[in-house]
Amino acid sequence: MDLRTNYLGLELPHPLVVGASPICDDLDLAKRAVDAGAAAIVMHSLFEEQIDLENATHLWIESHGDSFAEAGSYLPAPREYVLGPDAYLEQIGKLKRHFRVPIIASLNGVTDSGWLYYARLIEQAGADALELNVYASAHDPHETALAIEDRVVRMVQHVVAETKLPIAVKLSPFWTSLGHLATRLEHSGAKGLVVFNRFYQPDIDPERLEVALTLRLSDPSELLLRLRWLAVLSGRTQLSLACSGGVHSGQDALKAVLAGAHCVQLVSALLHRGPEHITKVKRELEQWLEEHEYHSLKQAQGSLNLVHTPHPEVYERGNYLKILQGYARSMR
Repeated sequence: MDLRTNYLGLELPHPLVVGASPICDDLDLAKRAVDAGAAAIVMHSLFEEQIDLENATHLWIESHGDSFAEAGSYLPAPREYVLGPDAYLEQIGKLKRHFRVPIIASLNGVTDSGWLYYARLIEQAGADALELNVYASAHDPHETALAIEDRVVRMVQHVVAETKLPIAVKLSPFWTSLGHLATRLEHSGAKGLVVFNRFYQPDIDPERLEVALTLRLSDPSELLLRLRWLAVLSGRTQLSLACSGGVHSGQDALKAVLAGAHCVQLVSALLHRGPEHITKVKRELEQWLEEHEYHSLKQAQGSLNLVHTPHPEVYERGNYLKILQGYARSMR
């Protein structure tokens, strides 16, 4: 079975990639993932705040000047980050020396400012591609949706000017018009889109009357939102599409491919079951394609997208109505 796919111009033997996770920090874990068949490794993010702290510019605090005076205490101390900026660049080199799979670095931030020059250093360190992880939510009621979108576009333009590496933009699903933003990002020089980032939303501790930090790994129920937008975007953009979040099995990976994904990033499933789980997911994906008489992954890729539906919003609303009406009848 030919499982080859192209993601960001990188020829991969199959679409299963280790997503941004602690796996990249440990050479033994990374080796287990590569031995299990990982087609590429995405490194966890190097944060804007880390770079600013390293350079003693404190741009993050300045960019949030309307916050409380103790805003600096919101951030981890430099020693709390797993890899500092210099160690991050060194880790790219180590991964490249030890493994023959593409290494995709990641920058995570919210402002269009000087920290983005690290894209050039990441390229020099040997990375094959770069994820620009835009992890921010809109809190200012006076900032328009267009202003937020413009800032992301400027960030992409800035990074594209800094490096020749192919850039994938990792977004959350919370945009007024995700399809329009994808078009703008493509015109700005991005080569791919990662669908989607997961917000680690805080809880509230009623007894202590304080915000409680929580971490919950993904489960397959989160895949549905990814499938929807992959199907909408596939065939309407030249961007490479990556599915991130909710993929735990070969069946999950297959759904993402049918919706239009060029690569599928696994994290939570590997943290639950170990890097060797990649082998099982690949075998399940391959088995389904063979049983249904596909000769290659590319035959299946995007075959269930909405490119042949001239008005996907009508198609989606029609399904929405059918589901609700069917549920109402079942209650009678």
